[in-house]
Amino acid sequence: MKIIAWGALAVLTAVMSVQAQPAATSCADLVNLKLPHVTISEAAMVSTGAAYCKVLGSAHPTLDSDIRFEVVIPENWNGRYLQIGNGGFAGVIPERAMLAPLGTGYAVAGTDDGHQDIVNTDASWALNHPEKVIDFGYRALKETTDAAKAIITANKGASPRYSYFQGCSDGGREALMEAQRYPNDFNGIVAGDPANHWTHLLAGAAWDYQALIATPESFLSLDKLKLVESEALKQCGGQDGVIENPMACRFRPETLRCAGADAPTCLNDAQVTALRKLYDGPKNPRTGEQLIAGFSPGGEGEDNGWGRWITGTTQDGKDALIYKFASNFFGDVVKGDPSYDLKRLNLDSDIAQADAKDGPIFNSYSPDLSAFRARGGKLIQYHGWADPAIPALDSVDYYRLVQKTMGPTGNFYRLFLAPGMLHCGGGAGPNVLATLPAIREWVEQNKAPEFVLATKYNNNDVAAGVQRTRPLCAFPGHAELMAKGDKTKAASFRCVEP
Repeated sequence: MKIIAWGALAVLTAVMSVQAQPAATSCADLVNLKLPHVTISEAAMVSTGAAYCKVLGSAHPTLDSDIRFEVVIPENWNGRYLQIGNGGFAGVIPERAMLAPLGTGYAVAGTDDGHQDIVNTDASWALNHPEKVIDFGYRALKETTDAAKAIITANKGASPRYSYFQGCSDGGREALMEAQRYPNDFNGIVAGDPANHWTHLLAGAAWDYQALIATPESFLSLDKLKLVESEALKQCGGQDGVIENPMACRFRPETLRCAGADAPTCLNDAQVTALRKLYDGPKNPRTGEQLIAGFSPGGEGEDNGWGRWITGTTQDGKDALIYKFASNFFGDVVKGDPSYDLKRLNLDSDIAQADAKDGPIFNSYSPDLSAFRARGGKLIQYHGWADPAIPALDSVDYYRLVQKTMGPTGNFYRLFLAPGMLHCGGGAGPNVLATLPAIREWVEQNKAPEFVLATKYNNNDVAAGVQRTRPLCAFPGHAELMAKGDKTKAASFRCVEP
């Protein structure tokens, strides 16, 4: 009798559980879904390739907010949600980055961070719009997460089993913002080359700009940068165009100093001085405090290296990307003056102003990840050693700061550094990283990654075939080639502690 009773109870419980599930809403009917301060403007099935539901909407948490987002839900959903981060000052939904995970079964969302501008170095949208600044800093992320999860649940009749966030550059800043500000929203987070020390990163950009225009002779042409990179590889024992461990190298650009007049094969005094400042990084002129780490040797002469990001191609340096980001940030956001001249920036008082006014909105540099750890979250951070946009050593500094604050972090947070990789990809080293499979395995199977697989494609083109693979070992470990190993195969390496 007791067995029959329990059996009947089990059947009743199962029936009630099924009945408790929300009914699925067709894709087209999602336009009628009511969410707080959210308008869904479009919802339609797309049949190109694997069928999926595409939803476009906007959130208006304030009168001056217009946070546009897109959610794509595959017909054959794997039960997982992935949110993609942005780059630069955003302004567009990162649709292109959403397609690959969509094709593997993820429901994916992205946002424009609350403003519409295809030039992602431009911050004119922020001038006299404090609510839009907050939207960009963090609110657009939360609005998109909440709306996307509600839309997916309505469409599928079930909530995502696992939620992930992945981004690089500003998207890396956003990833760490999620872990710090919204620790309950994601099970796993991947933060690539993060701009999470935002105010100090752009102070460093101003420092670099001032160093490179200090005299008419300070400018470094692409030919001079190639000369510098060649010497750095020579001094640091680089092979195949890659410096394996820049931390172990004390590069001395002074060895390239011209013995006489300036020439294409050497550096003049002003160029040596400028280079030294770029490698050393910015310091507060009054206190001597290091504001952010300097750049590591390697990648200086690459096509998407220093010439594109740091020096520019013109003597005034104003076509360099970091100049554009810094001048827009300090002009439109910090100073409220679009004509602000970056040459005037004081790395003491003006940085204090930026930290006080905008640091709480833009920076995600808090070392306290305890709430994220407590809910079982997992975090992978990676950085290209040859990144010309954001110093790789800043990721090392942040990682160490978290460890100093929280103790050992290997059970939930690991850092991986990619030799020869530029900003978020490219460069002479393996630069396509299998981070999403690694974070998924860590979250769902509790297999902490000892390494992340990195792949180098011929000419950095996936269609051109694999050139070599290697493991990126969890910092502070590094990959060591085994005796008689094939250096083009990841299996020939092992991870060793320093």
